[in-house]
Amino acid sequence: MSRLPLLLAFISISTIAVAAPIYPLWDGTPPNHQASDLQEEIVETNIIRISKVQDPSIEVYLPAKRNATGQAVVICPGGGYGILAYDWEGTEIAKWLNSRGIAGIVLKYRLPEDASNVIPHLSPLMDAQRALRTVRHRAAEWHIDPTKIGIMGFSAGGHLASTAGTHFDAGNLASDDPIERMSSRPDFMILMYPVVSFETAATHRGSRRNLLGEQDSPELVAKYSAEKNVTPETPPTFFVHSADDKSVPVHNSLALYEALIAHKIPVEMHLYPTGGHGFGLALDKGHVAGWTDRCIEWLASLDAD
Repeated sequence: MSRLPLLLAFISISTIAVAAPIYPLWDGTPPNHQASDLQEEIVETNIIRISKVQDPSIEVYLPAKRNATGQAVVICPGGGYGILAYDWEGTEIAKWLNSRGIAGIVLKYRLPEDASNVIPHLSPLMDAQRALRTVRHRAAEWHIDPTKIGIMGFSAGGHLASTAGTHFDAGNLASDDPIERMSSRPDFMILMYPVVSFETAATHRGSRRNLLGEQDSPELVAKYSAEKNVTPETPPTFFVHSADDKSVPVHNSLALYEALIAHKIPVEMHLYPTGGHGFGLALDKGHVAGWTDRCIEWLASLDAD
């Protein structure tokens, strides 16, 4: 039997499996950027690590239209505000969400180094807010419900996600940029072993130092401690954390959980006795891997409410 038909079929299928599109967040030079000699670095070992981000972007993974729930998640990889664990806590998560009918939007956000940022601590949040606005602006094109756009973050990415969930606006209706007219409020938050508080001894000092520098002020520490900024408008939140996390103590999640409860914000938390830190999908962590099922159940419950 000739192998030619099989070869042609393989080639045809291969041409369908295209890479997820990547979109720049900003037209031209991003705000708060200053010229420098820095160049983005990508290191591939057991995971892909990106540092010195100069051109923030979103990589868009969309589910098949027939499976789409209308939900979308902007994903903030972790890395202590020094690198981005781009596949481990980014693209792999987006693919998992796609398998459940949810759009996964991987955010490559600027890191707060001094050379290419005018005010370093501003750039990550600017990029996260812009990503949320962009997804909302293109919701119809991407078959996304603009009222079902959440944010998810891992470790320091969880800090960025919780900051975006406690610092947002309704958009600038007077802006010439249609994206900037969109709300930056996430409709829900998914926080994975997140850095939350910069005010306690339980904080992740590396993330705090990288974001705020050595000369941080009490005002900035309070601004970037999400538990201090919860309001009745803070979105529903889902937590996953391990009690034996020695990098980011579980107190971070507990502090924000208590603040959300005090403000009557719907919240669900899953604490595991073991699991450590930075486990991503947790495929090698036994029952901890069940967090993905719990998360999908929670997302479905938001639709049911």
